[in-house]
Amino acid sequence: MPIEIEQILAASPATTRGQPTQLSCDAKGERITYASGKSIYVRNIDNPALSKQYTGHTAATSVARFSPSGYYIASGDVSGRVRVWDAVEAVNTKGEYAIISGRINDIAWDGDSQRVIAVGDGRERYGHCFTADSGNSVGEITGHSKVVNAVAIRQQRPLRAATVSDDSSMCFLHGAPFKFATKVSQHKSFVMGTAFSPDGSTLVTVGADRRIQLYDGKTGEPTKQIGEGVHSGSIFAVSWAKDSKRFATSSADQTVRVWDIEGGECVQTWRLGEEGSISVPHQQVGVVWPHGRSDGLIISLSLNGDLNYLAEDSAVPIKVVQGHNGSITALGVESEGKADSVITGSFDGQVCSWDLSTGIGRAVDGQAHSNQVTQFAAAPGRTYSVGWDDTLRIVDESANTFAGESLKLSAQPKGVATASGHVIVALDSKLVVYSGDKQVSELDTGFTPSAIAGSGSLVAVGANQNAVQIYKLDSKGVLSATESLTNSNAQVSALSFSPDSKHLAAANSIGKIVVYKTDSWAVATDRWSAHTAKVLCVAWNQAGTHAASGGLDTNVCVWSLAKPGSRVKAVNAHKDGVYGVGWVGGDQKLASTGGDAAVKIWALKGLQ
Repeated sequence: MPIEIEQILAASPATTRGQPTQLSCDAKGERITYASGKSIYVRNIDNPALSKQYTGHTAATSVARFSPSGYYIASGDVSGRVRVWDAVEAVNTKGEYAIISGRINDIAWDGDSQRVIAVGDGRERYGHCFTADSGNSVGEITGHSKVVNAVAIRQQRPLRAATVSDDSSMCFLHGAPFKFATKVSQHKSFVMGTAFSPDGSTLVTVGADRRIQLYDGKTGEPTKQIGEGVHSGSIFAVSWAKDSKRFATSSADQTVRVWDIEGGECVQTWRLGEEGSISVPHQQVGVVWPHGRSDGLIISLSLNGDLNYLAEDSAVPIKVVQGHNGSITALGVESEGKADSVITGSFDGQVCSWDLSTGIGRAVDGQAHSNQVTQFAAAPGRTYSVGWDDTLRIVDESANTFAGESLKLSAQPKGVATASGHVIVALDSKLVVYSGDKQVSELDTGFTPSAIAGSGSLVAVGANQNAVQIYKLDSKGVLSATESLTNSNAQVSALSFSPDSKHLAAANSIGKIVVYKTDSWAVATDRWSAHTAKVLCVAWNQAGTHAASGGLDTNVCVWSLAKPGSRVKAVNAHKDGVYGVGWVGGDQKLASTGGDAAVKIWALKGLQ
């Protein structure tokens, strides 16, 4: 039974407050690429559900840029390394080069797709110019005294390059090989972005002083300043239209503006977030104007990771692509066996619902968690979530919103489960039972629960001495202990009942899973042991014949009750661990999430 990746629902771009985030599009305007976690994602613009993931970096990535040809991408990370790789399949690394001793902030290609300049925050130098295929040096990046934030290369000959820095200056370089020519200090604060017009005639720089400065593209001489006093926040990024007469800027004032360089006027403005309110998550930290398109589309990036599709004839985004830009720590399949929707929660508290038929994610409306989401539990029409903000929240699935008030918990929750129409939350040394939004009982356990699952009237809880404690829940919501299962050889880390309540899978911290029969609590199998690290999640298919698991070893395994010795494995499914698995698509597909902030759909063929 092979397991194959069918779809990657990409993570959102990683953002940092007060810093620009670079976006890049290919020459045809069909794909966008950006950094997130330790991965680089390449997404189709018109259909964001079509995406590729490049996982060659071993450190957190910071920037990715398409070559003008569109065949290669150069990407950088926080360790100062740049990788050049195939942009079509997101594999086949062409070269890896150690550029500086710190974070790579930006990368630029020359018009021949041969030379690359990478800049950032280094100790010995702030950037370097090299050939993409061999890494040979083709110039020096000098002139700055502080971290370099952005770089641009003129696509025509004679070759020119510009770098901008926290030292409030722009350095102009002649090439090739590239060498320092002039230094211009028109800005009064950090310079965040720079770009040459497509025809090479004009250079623009933008910065934290809200200034937009234009220069001659061939000589680097300042020509004029435009837009003074229009943006009310730092300008993080700039991107030119194909006609070289207009460009777009994105700012901390929550706006994206289009400027006409001849008149020096702002000709269009989009404001993200609610009108009249100040919303830090809606600060615009990146922008790209895809060339090769006839619709004039502009894509901007909000601080919360939203990709906003902006059109000239619409005052609001025509599409907003949402997702997670940090580790996804919980996954749930929405209630009533819906095979086309999953819900995910991340370490920063964001909760998203994913329509698997379209591959589009949407943040759940309302007051979300303010810290890591721990676990989901499904009930008819509802999904319950608990998080490290010590709250229990209820998601109304049909409205995709948090319903009612959040319920404050007395301690940090270890997990949540549903059983007999009740919700059970595992806290330090106790289990609390809720009916709707009211607490009906609580039980002191005498131990700190490590995992929890419920089905029918049964509740299973990971206990001390590597045991699983079984409780019975009566119709009034009162728990009573019935069994203690002691077959695990390490602390229980994940629990899951089969949908028919006939089996309980108990996974532990050394990679082993024991399956019990619930009628007698006899061991059905203890041969599920292919993980090499802590198992973080277990889920059964609807038929109760197979289970899937994910662990810190980054692997997803699919197990069979009938053939416990056989299993299939998806190796390196998610960088930094697999935190959630769930069956979708009528038991023929599997959804998984993990440390790379992506949701992946796996096709299972020939399930036996």
